[in-house]
Amino acid sequence: MPVINRIAGFAEEMTEWRRYLHTIPELQFDLPKTAAFVAEKLKDFGVDQLDTGIAETGIVALIHGQGAGPVIGLRADMDALPITEATGLDYASTHPGQMHACGHDGHTTMLLGAAKYLAETRNFTGTVALIFQPAEEGGGGAGVMCAEGIMDRYNISEVYALHNAPGFEAGGFYTTPGPIMAAADTFEIHVTGAGGHGAMPHETRDPVIAAVGIVQAIQSISSRNNVTGDDLVISVTQIHTGTADNIVPDTAYICGTVRSFEPSVQSMVMQRMAAIVAGQAAAYDVEARLDYQPGYPPTVNDTEKTAFASRIAREVAGEATVLDDYGREMGAEDFSYMLQERPGSYLFLGQGDGPGLHHPAYNFNDAVAPVGASFFARIVETAQPAE
Repeated sequence: MPVINRIAGFAEEMTEWRRYLHTIPELQFDLPKTAAFVAEKLKDFGVDQLDTGIAETGIVALIHGQGAGPVIGLRADMDALPITEATGLDYASTHPGQMHACGHDGHTTMLLGAAKYLAETRNFTGTVALIFQPAEEGGGGAGVMCAEGIMDRYNISEVYALHNAPGFEAGGFYTTPGPIMAAADTFEIHVTGAGGHGAMPHETRDPVIAAVGIVQAIQSISSRNNVTGDDLVISVTQIHTGTADNIVPDTAYICGTVRSFEPSVQSMVMQRMAAIVAGQAAAYDVEARLDYQPGYPPTVNDTEKTAFASRIAREVAGEATVLDDYGREMGAEDFSYMLQERPGSYLFLGQGDGPGLHHPAYNFNDAVAPVGASFFARIVETAQPAE
């Protein structure tokens, strides 16, 4: 079946929700306006249970179907990004320096649309748990919600999520079984030498040249230490040092990200990076400290649940617009924590051409919201049909 008629019928209302949410972007766990709006809508829809304040501003709402059965979890992230918006929209951000540049306003809207429909129809057995999560953008809100016990507290048996995809056909889906997104680690390297006059470098212990050596050596991990076929990205994204053209500084700072899928690769990178930092520090007669911070784990889709989710996507969007073996990406997603605790699947929903994610001119395509809401609703109705 295509988009559910009832959901298509309140598409304009969903657009209003999404555009209001777009005006009030909030960051990480500090989502008072966003969470209040979501909670108000869920109350209006008549959910059976509404629990707020999970992971500070997260929400879980329950809708019971016709009789006993399992609990299916559906998740949407609610937080925005610290980006100054450049869309020129009449519903642009009213919070300076904050913007829904990743479409979480759309994700929240799609799950609200599914909630409205499911609360009206209840054409399923068991229960649906609607998970509205804070702090996907760096705070690991999904991990915090899991640590606070939502999977056991609500007896969730499986869990699903969507993310919009600019550049992919509007209303189409793509996913893959197994690993779909990478682990994301962060590293910082603090180099300390002895500064002095740029004309007399022999009297200094130059942290700049040491930092350059460290950065160049780090790049050899991917090319010389990693097993061919194991995906790995190491990107140095920041180098900060110095104040003037004729001063050798005392310190230098290096920062970057590591993306991988296998724990063995992650461990190898940590060991090699530590050895390189220590070795380069000795070679250049400086001190260097590595701070390696493991981040989100890989996002790993359950094979069976992904096959099921892909079938539902085809029913909603059509056979030709669904790719279920798209392959994996080096981006990261904290839905990984939920998939570590329960089987489920993570899919991308195409939203057509336009600026990419995290771009100041990005804007969610409201036309695909009924598609996403229908997907969520049909997941529940198909997995747990009413008799």
